[in-house]
Amino acid sequence: MTSGLPSVAGVMLAGGRASRMGGRDKAFAAVGGEPIAVRTARLFRELFPQLIVVTNRAERFRDLGAELVSDRFPGCGPLAGVHAAMLVSRHPHVFIAACDMPRLDAGVIRFLLARIGRAQAIVPCWRDDIEPLHAVYAVSAAPVLEECLRAGRNAMREVLPLLEVDYVSQAELEAVAGVESSLTNVNTPEELAAIGGRFDAQES
Repeated sequence: MTSGLPSVAGVMLAGGRASRMGGRDKAFAAVGGEPIAVRTARLFRELFPQLIVVTNRAERFRDLGAELVSDRFPGCGPLAGVHAAMLVSRHPHVFIAACDMPRLDAGVIRFLLARIGRAQAIVPCWRDDIEPLHAVYAVSAAPVLEECLRAGRNAMREVLPLLEVDYVSQAELEAVAGVESSLTNVNTPEELAAIGGRFDAQES
């Protein structure tokens, strides 16, 4: 782990159905000749003392050297994944990234981690939207997430108003090198092709 960083677990969420990718597993699309999941795991091992992958297909991720956990609330989307990671984190914060972000940038992640303080979440604002799946969360917020999940309020955007959130403005982010690449995700075959990515034959 890089010295000087707060005590944070790195979490990759890999529980989606990838319906917009034709059912193919986005985490194993190759970008720059390397599967997204492999690159993310390598980066997180460099940054964090604990690497967690939240997935309901553990057999796919066993070679990444990560702690594999599944949702306690299956079928409830990314919020359930964040909750599951919080329950096994050995550290007071988690950095969450979706498995379809092929260009996560260590400098951008460090910038967000440096803002850790009293807020329960540190969430980037980008292109008139928010990026709750490239964000930092305090593990102490787990009971709030669980309450929402039990009530059937499964969207990240539903839980954020219940937390103390440090929203990082686009103006602040634009001063950080690599931010646009770090926040890029690929949800469709067209988006994957646009950045030179592809699926190997066995993933097609």
